[in-house]
Amino acid sequence: MKLLVVCLGNICRSPMAEGALRARLEASPLAGRVQVDSAGTGDWHEGEPPDRRAIACAAGHGVDIGGLRARQLQAADFDRFDWILCADEANLRDAGRLATSAQRERLALYLPWSGGEGRMAIPDPYTGGSDHFEQVWSLVDNAAKRAVARLLHDADSGIIGS
Repeated sequence: MKLLVVCLGNICRSPMAEGALRARLEASPLAGRVQVDSAGTGDWHEGEPPDRRAIACAAGHGVDIGGLRARQLQAADFDRFDWILCADEANLRDAGRLATSAQRERLALYLPWSGGEGRMAIPDPYTGGSDHFEQVWSLVDNAAKRAVARLLHDADSGIIGS
């Protein structure tokens, strides 16, 4: 199983979500069975590390995302990943423009896909302070916990192979 988390620039929300999801997966029976990556719908930050505030926030929770590098979502990603999980509606719309109608069936908002109720979008903390990054961390870490539970169910159902 391969998951791709997508936001706008791939320097705040999606690398934080990637880090949280990788950490939760590594601590689960699915360790080594699910691959996670991230991308942005825009190319402004391509090749850059995550925002320093995102790195600091994740590090404060024991997760190192400093080695990640921003990249832009490509149409080929829809062939490489089982699910493309977007941070918000704008990302979902922009990503959908790269996908065929069949591929759009594997395109979703990350929070609802993970089983979250209520909030649909992960707010962009870029123009905010450390409290905004902490709010995003809380959302993506809770989503990661729910995603692992969903994927464990899929594994028990045989959807995810060994």
